[in-house]
Amino acid sequence: MKKELSIKELQKCIKNINHKNNSNEKYMLKLMEEVGELAEVVRKNKRMEAGKTIKGSIEEELQDVLYYIICIANLNNIDLQECIYLKEEINCQKYNRKNMFENDYEK
Repeated sequence: MKKELSIKELQKCIKNINHKNNSNEKYMLKLMEEVGELAEVVRKNKRMEAGKTIKGSIEEELQDVLYYIICIANLNNIDLQECIYLKEEINCQKYNRKNMFENDYEK
């Protein structure tokens, strides 16, 4: 069984990959490309089937989008995990709701 993976750990793992030509512009273009591919597989409802490859599936494209989001965050020294908590505080005020990370709100 694979261990749980936090956003912070995933950022560290991706940061350790030897990236060539790191640039916000290149990562942003790749992210846009992957979002387009995600849109296509969502439209076609292409899901990964048990025992088959992830290739060409919603699951694959979601991972690709997440990968490039993390690359952009890493390049800019942004802690995405902290951003999630900070943005949740704003959303709670904006939508007048409880913080989804508070213990009494867990399902």
